[in-house]
Amino acid sequence: MSLGGDDGYGGDYEGHEARRGRGAAPGDHLTRTRLPEGDGDPYGPPRRAPGRAGKPSRNLITVVSVVVLLLAAIAFVNRGGGKHGDSSGDDPGGTGTEARPTAPTGERPVDGKNDTTGIASGFAKSEQGAQSAAANYAVALGSADMYNSDRRHEIVPQIFTSAAADRLRTRLDKAYSKASLERIGLDANGKAPDGMTYVSRTAPVGTKVGTISDTSATVAVWCTGVFGTAGEGSKNPVTNDWFTLTLKLRWVNNDWKAESYSQKAGPAPVNSDRTASTADEIAKAVEQYGGFTYAR
Repeated sequence: MSLGGDDGYGGDYEGHEARRGRGAAPGDHLTRTRLPEGDGDPYGPPRRAPGRAGKPSRNLITVVSVVVLLLAAIAFVNRGGGKHGDSSGDDPGGTGTEARPTAPTGERPVDGKNDTTGIASGFAKSEQGAQSAAANYAVALGSADMYNSDRRHEIVPQIFTSAAADRLRTRLDKAYSKASLERIGLDANGKAPDGMTYVSRTAPVGTKVGTISDTSATVAVWCTGVFGTAGEGSKNPVTNDWFTLTLKLRWVNNDWKAESYSQKAGPAPVNSDRTASTADEIAKAVEQYGGFTYAR
């Protein structure tokens, strides 16, 4: 969890009726009338001579054409032919007529990431874009990299506006001071003792927009996470936490950037009675399981 505190700097989717053809019944002579045979329709189309191939009706051709077009359209959609199509065949924009609970919906989150920090960027100028930005920034602010001064100085400018980043640098350096790190068993570079692994990982559970305009937004991110030192004899064992991070965002240079953030505890569920994993299992999980780019 971020040591940034709650000072506002470390912490918004007939059928149609068929017409019968009326034709004159064929006759052998003007004075003879051929009556309908069997149950045939006296007002139906004339019988065809045996052995003569019949031409398909226009109605049949029309129906077949429509079916072919529908099948082609379905195949196109299933192949991901939309603007942002993917292998699932679902509409990424969430505009499909069928609700699919397990399918991803909403706008594409980003087009890229920063090469150095891995933080997503290029969010859409919309409510969904603001929520995606806030979720990804919450992950970065709650990461173990924030405990290392060099990494922190790379992360902060990627999340905050230029003015806010300059203001926050000093405050965050104080929050992650040598004394503060020592209290949780880390050295001045935010590293755990040999044989141990410091764990700090945040996972957004949901986002909520407070206020939003063309140029600003306030977004709360409900998070859970794991924090602590994994290793034999650790005095700061890895535990889970629940908290809400609220970020004030500004639209700057075609992207959402944070101006400030604050943090508060909860909402937290009742803890289960599941047996805790060993320190080794936790350390390996952190190494083996990667994070995500979050999107609303």
